[in-house]
Amino acid sequence: MLQILQSTEIVADSLKVLPKVEQVAQGLAQGDVRWDQIVSQLINWSLDAGRHILMAIVVYVIGHYLIKFLNYLLARFLERRKIEVSVQTFVKSFVSILLQVLLIVTVVGALGVNTTSFAALLASFGVAIGMALSGNLQNFAGGIVILFLKPYKVGDWIEAQGTAGTVQAIQIFHTILLTADGKQIYVPNGSMSSGTITNYTQTPNRRADWTIGIEYGENVEKARQTVLEILTSDSRVLKDPAPIVWLNELNNSSVDIVIRCWTTNEDYWNVIFETREKIYNRFNELGIGFPFPQVTVHQAKA
Repeated sequence: MLQILQSTEIVADSLKVLPKVEQVAQGLAQGDVRWDQIVSQLINWSLDAGRHILMAIVVYVIGHYLIKFLNYLLARFLERRKIEVSVQTFVKSFVSILLQVLLIVTVVGALGVNTTSFAALLASFGVAIGMALSGNLQNFAGGIVILFLKPYKVGDWIEAQGTAGTVQAIQIFHTILLTADGKQIYVPNGSMSSGTITNYTQTPNRRADWTIGIEYGENVEKARQTVLEILTSDSRVLKDPAPIVWLNELNNSSVDIVIRCWTTNEDYWNVIFETREKIYNRFNELGIGFPFPQVTVHQAKA
């Protein structure tokens, strides 16, 4: 805290307009300054301050467009080098923040503040902010770990920290996920780098599973062959490994059969929903009954 106060005093002393204001105040206290001198000094102070403010505005406008141009050049460079999209989003986010900080320092210097003193003030505040934002520093380190170890990349469908979605961007502090219902989720990189991640995209194929119940008394072999015909006739279902249909469990009101087959990641959800509908329609055509909960009540005789 003492270092911050000392740096603040240095910045205040570096302002060029303060000596002039102090001279006017001392002159008024001693009665040695005439009004024409006061007006002259105020005009000079206003012109000096106006020049610094105008210069700061010009520097900010030029710097703003220069940052946009540099970000554009960086994006083009990364694309031409065919850098991985995950690395591109991280680098662009980091460079953009760094350039914004440099622009702020430059604008403050244009206002007439000693940038060396201002840098010392920033360093002092940086220590305090760094201690307060230690979690964000952990997220920054987590982002670097993710980029090196690559448990996922932009475009992958993952499940982590209780949410699932497509990775849109890996920024310096967060990973942005787009859920199936169109919501953007910002997940801290620190928890992503140290938590459990399920990546559904890294392998090309995925297994589809169903559990279908039929009534007691139905022909299990007939149901099995019907399901296998549906699966083998679908070109999206892989032949190797071959689809399987097993009797899984004898429940209270149903005979459950488990169905498993492999398909590509691109066809997974279409195969899941369409196959379930095909099984329902085909079973109804063949008269294979689906169960429903039943309760047998015995009435005691009086």
